[in-house]
Amino acid sequence: MSASKLEIKFLGTGTSQGVPVITCDCDVCISDDPRDKRLRSSIAIKKGNTQIVIDSGPDFRQQMLRAQINHLDALVFTHAHKDHIAGMDDVRAYNFKAQKPMEVYCTDLVFENLKREFHYVFDEAFQYPGIPRVDRIRIDKSEPFKIGEMTLVPIEVMHYKLPVLGFRVDNFTYITDANYISESEKEKIKGTEILVLNALRKEKHISHFTLEEALDLIEEIAPKKAYLTHVSHLMGRHKDIAKELPENVSFAFDGLSIKST
Repeated sequence: MSASKLEIKFLGTGTSQGVPVITCDCDVCISDDPRDKRLRSSIAIKKGNTQIVIDSGPDFRQQMLRAQINHLDALVFTHAHKDHIAGMDDVRAYNFKAQKPMEVYCTDLVFENLKREFHYVFDEAFQYPGIPRVDRIRIDKSEPFKIGEMTLVPIEVMHYKLPVLGFRVDNFTYITDANYISESEKEKIKGTEILVLNALRKEKHISHFTLEEALDLIEEIAPKKAYLTHVSHLMGRHKDIAKELPENVSFAFDGLSIKST
């Protein structure tokens, strides 16, 4: 593994609805604690001069402005649910600044969905200067791939019946939208020092790890540090639920920045 440190920024740590949820007046949604304000899940990873973002949901524009990300080498997609791809149109700003297409890394399944959602990007009949320009690069889930100074190892997890990719970069692993990971894919995670894992709520869910399930997996993998993301308002207020966690586990929050060890 490379000795160069990774810089990781949590751009969003919420669910598909975000937190607060529209029309909800629960204690979490009306909280004035900024840690309880969660945009849709996404992270930025920087290594040397290379910077990528994993997933561009509906809040992508807001996240890029808030994090002051003025240079972006690539978008990497975990899966094609709307809360993870909806903001791809806003790569236009990076096209204009860099004067080149944005590299977009995804599986064939995700690409088929991107072509439906953003038909005007890929259909030659709709081509004109104002649309996003992207270069799609295929991810083979069984093969690591390089983006600039980073090597990413795909990790296939299951989101109910939908295959989703997590990614390991050096000693950092990011997994969102999962409720099952096979033993063979867990082998790719073992030895990681920093693990980010989804934990939706305490109650059982059909397609996401609960808090208990996430903590059990973290105990099995045994990273030095773990962060929980894709957190619902049903989990509770950050200041309260943080007290329930083991010493090496924290709830991530929007704007949190960490570095690999």
